[in-house]
Amino acid sequence: MSLYKKCHRWFHQFASPKYFYDISHIISKYAIVVCIICFIAGLYGGLILAPADYQQGDSFRIMYVHVPAAWMALFVYVVMAVAGGIGLIWHIKLAEIVARNSAPIGASFTFLALVSGAIWGKPMWGAYWVWDARLTSFLILFFLYLGYIALQSAFEDRRVAARAGAILALVGIVNIPIIHYSVEWWSTLHQGSIISQIDKPTVHMSMLIPLIFMVLAFKTFYVTSLLIRVRTEILEYESNTSWVKQLLRDYKNVTN
Repeated sequence: MSLYKKCHRWFHQFASPKYFYDISHIISKYAIVVCIICFIAGLYGGLILAPADYQQGDSFRIMYVHVPAAWMALFVYVVMAVAGGIGLIWHIKLAEIVARNSAPIGASFTFLALVSGAIWGKPMWGAYWVWDARLTSFLILFFLYLGYIALQSAFEDRRVAARAGAILALVGIVNIPIIHYSVEWWSTLHQGSIISQIDKPTVHMSMLIPLIFMVLAFKTFYVTSLLIRVRTEILEYESNTSWVKQLLRDYKNVTN
């Protein structure tokens, strides 16, 4: 069997609701453990071990929430757009489910990034909000998430809603590089990247390492939350199939 056929077979096997349900249950168990460990390590290192910044004092510590939330807002949107595109082109139901359930999580990350940025901006810039390129494009990202979620509720047919949402997500993907490069393309108050400069980081390693832990914590939190939401919708979609009925019977036997 050629490599292409093996990959094609694996792809369709992974897209099977039953197979995905089984493997996601295993992945989520490990992901939540990693999430908890990284959260504890990141918060302890960032709030207790890391020294105060020589310019910002203790105000800089909000970056341990703001930066991971902002990165995840971008990452989740890309996942949502790619999954939506896969569902739109190949009509894979699981991809549509992934895209649909990523949207509320991504919107939450975006909202958290906007609020935490505003809290930090008041003592640093003297204002909760300024209409610079980075903040404005990030606000547009939040509206894109809300628009996608609204589209999912606007249609009774989930497949139609998924296709409409996929088109919006793919069109909105152009905003991702704008957000990323806005600090380089335009004059902005927002500072540049931190972790992308690993060889020459702009912060001390005692501050950077807890931030990396928090990024991993946010990422594994997204994975865990997404898998739980997807498994719930799979059970709803596949409620009349034999494997779900057998799963429910096994669950009742265990609980009784």
